[in-house]
Amino acid sequence: MSLSAKRESLARIHGRYQRAGRPHKTRILEEFCATCGYHRKAALRLLNHPLRTAPPQRSGPKRTYEPGEVLPVLKTIWLASEQLCSKLLRAALPEWLEHFERRTAPLPEALREKLLKISSAQIDRLLRPARVAHPRKGLCATRPGTLLRHEVPTRGGPPDTTRPGSVEADTVAHCDDRTEGDYVHSLTFTELFSGWTENRAVWNKSAQSVLVELKELELVVPYAMKDFHTDNGGEFLNWALHRHLTGRAAQVPWTRSRAYRKNDNAHCEQKNWTHVRQLFGHDRFGHPELVPLMNDLYAKEWSQFTNHFKPTFKLLKREKKNGRTKRIYEKTPQTPYQRLLESPAIPEATKVKLRAEHAGLDPFVLKKSIEAKLKKFFTALGNLDRESTKT
Repeated sequence: MSLSAKRESLARIHGRYQRAGRPHKTRILEEFCATCGYHRKAALRLLNHPLRTAPPQRSGPKRTYEPGEVLPVLKTIWLASEQLCSKLLRAALPEWLEHFERRTAPLPEALREKLLKISSAQIDRLLRPARVAHPRKGLCATRPGTLLRHEVPTRGGPPDTTRPGSVEADTVAHCDDRTEGDYVHSLTFTELFSGWTENRAVWNKSAQSVLVELKELELVVPYAMKDFHTDNGGEFLNWALHRHLTGRAAQVPWTRSRAYRKNDNAHCEQKNWTHVRQLFGHDRFGHPELVPLMNDLYAKEWSQFTNHFKPTFKLLKREKKNGRTKRIYEKTPQTPYQRLLESPAIPEATKVKLRAEHAGLDPFVLKKSIEAKLKKFFTALGNLDRESTKT
């Protein structure tokens, strides 16, 4: 029996029990226990005391964050920010609140102060009903390249994340659950100091297409590439890329990961999930017509949204104690845009351009444009899939 049905039955029988004489109370008590499943002693305690008319008072201190007051604003920002974790959302709230108020109306000062002081644990408690399950994992489509194994050394020790310019690159296969045939791949380029990440789509990850995208990215990113690190895939270990990196006047040091050690490319691997899989999912993109649509989103709204408005944590150091490794992260996460502005290695002219670009951006407008382009993309994907099955 449901809880509401039990309460209705209790209210009905309680009146009968209070009015009945002593000979009839035993029969009513047995009927109540059989109907509602109460133990006899528990039923006696309920029937011999007045029924509670008001709901029970919540124990403990008064709530500071009433869900009805805080949750509408918090949930709107959480969904628009691609469901940031509570610690990153707490760091992003000050800037997102400014844009939220511009789009709606100024918040009451008391509510604004609450949102700015809220803890990450409280955010988790408030957003717990709205959490969504993660989709399944995809397949690995990296095929080892053997041509330049001896020309490209493996990286010794951890990467240098103290200065801008160290770049890691990787590919993501949009192949669903099978790797045969032709399909789209996404390239991920991550700068390690700031976390600035750019994505591009290519058809079949050929050596030439990867080289074209790398040349384009070097022209648009707000930092100069000082060194380059990839995995052992054949799309990277080829002579075309080797000539581009080593044949220039100022050669770019190029290193590769150890075989079957994904953690050697960890900064880029995590972006494969947050910047590609969470955006496009695990579907198979088996049509070259999809590449321009993906790049239109990657190069514009998605790059601005992730690099200007999504903060990330940065690992400061590791400590080993009693056989366990403790990772210590910076206390306040920052966006890649903020980290580049604080770096003395970035020219002032570049910082002026970044500030001017940032001043003209609105995360809610970017999010709306991203959703519109995704809808257009998946509509095109569905139409192309249907056309291919007809033939």
